[in-house]
Amino acid sequence: MSGLAISRSTPAPGGLARRSRRFPVAEVVSAVIVAFLLAAAIFPGLLATADPTQIAPADAFQPPSTAHWFGTDESGRDVYSRVVFGTATSLLIGLAATAIGLVAGAALATIAAVGGRFVDFTVGRVLEVLFAFPGLLLALLVIVIAGPGPVTATIAVGVSTAPGYARLIRGQLLTVRSAEYVEAARVLGHGPWRILTRHVLPNAVAPLFVLATLGIGQAVVWASALSYLGLGAQPPAPEWGAMLAAARTYLATAWWMTFFPGAMTVLTTLATTVLGRGMQRRTRES
Repeated sequence: MSGLAISRSTPAPGGLARRSRRFPVAEVVSAVIVAFLLAAAIFPGLLATADPTQIAPADAFQPPSTAHWFGTDESGRDVYSRVVFGTATSLLIGLAATAIGLVAGAALATIAAVGGRFVDFTVGRVLEVLFAFPGLLLALLVIVIAGPGPVTATIAVGVSTAPGYARLIRGQLLTVRSAEYVEAARVLGHGPWRILTRHVLPNAVAPLFVLATLGIGQAVVWASALSYLGLGAQPPAPEWGAMLAAARTYLATAWWMTFFPGAMTVLTTLATTVLGRGMQRRTRES
């Protein structure tokens, strides 16, 4: 009886380990970071402590303190408030660029998958040519043609990520197209358009939302890199890449001006990547 009582009150071996694997610390921390980023993007005025564009020359180059958590820049502006207000711009560019890449990639992949061998071959060769360019170089090429600016930078990053999405979506479409339920729909007499819209596309595109989560961090980094080069958001706009570009001259004397915008870019990339990989792992397990 005592043995039976002990067996009932003692958790099954590995139960705690399974619970910890279900909610890993890295994903919880990443979720908290993403929640803070979303709050900063939607309600920056509630988190910021000062006007991000208000200059105060007498307070220039102050190190981090209780008055200015992240210090001040060369014009006396509060770096913390600029980082908070810059979250909306950086996240918006990342989300919009990812959406552009997904839509363009899905369009190319769908044309290749349903257009026949010749169309598939042509689209495949175009994708190979685009893959020959590094993503950031392709984005720079787009900006050279269209001109600098935050909107152009968003489009450029989206276009540069489209070939990767197109390649993955095309493979997913071809896999789903040969599935048994698609063959059953053909046997039942469903037309090609209905099979594509009701069976193929929904099952092929759904897993890509997980992939898009992974792509947001990359888009934020590329957008910041373009702003750093002076091809995206322009000073005095509170955008992380533009802040890094403006602060590079003072790196030796005012380290906080580059550290905190750079840290936010890294944290955003890490948090979205960890969450995306966690969603990807759960999708495979299910």
